[in-house]
Amino acid sequence: MKITVAKLTLGHWEGVAGIYQEGIDTKKATFRTSVPTWDDWNDAHHQHSRFVAIVENVIVGWCALTPVSRRFEYRGVAEVSIYISLSYIGKGIGGILMKELIASSEENNIWTLYSSLFPENLGSVKLHEKNGFRFIGRREKIAQLDDVWKDTVLYERRSFLF
Repeated sequence: MKITVAKLTLGHWEGVAGIYQEGIDTKKATFRTSVPTWDDWNDAHHQHSRFVAIVENVIVGWCALTPVSRRFEYRGVAEVSIYISLSYIGKGIGGILMKELIASSEENNIWTLYSSLFPENLGSVKLHEKNGFRFIGRREKIAQLDDVWKDTVLYERRSFLF
């Protein structure tokens, strides 16, 4: 299987949105209940460090970084989003995207990557641990999804370049 990684652009949005919806539907990827518009998504994420994974002209995964704060002091801290099509989970797509995301983040002066994950999303937890993220805490009953309070676990990766 040949996997191509490309910078995520508006032209990829339909495929990205479909994978995002799959993540929403699992109830293990996000508190969101609907996919944002391209404009809302684009405005919220860094313009750098956003990629898609493509297999045979089909988008099978995506990743991007969101600033954690607009304050200058936090300019080098970003939150990771990484989503893989359900039919491609376990095929190494997440690892390829994560490595690309980490390299790009460092090229763009991001010194800390942060992730907030549902603890039951074991694939995502393992992906982060395999890529140098460390567990930094648990937020109990941080928000509701379908009227159910849910916990999240926090992971962090510090760049060795800074």
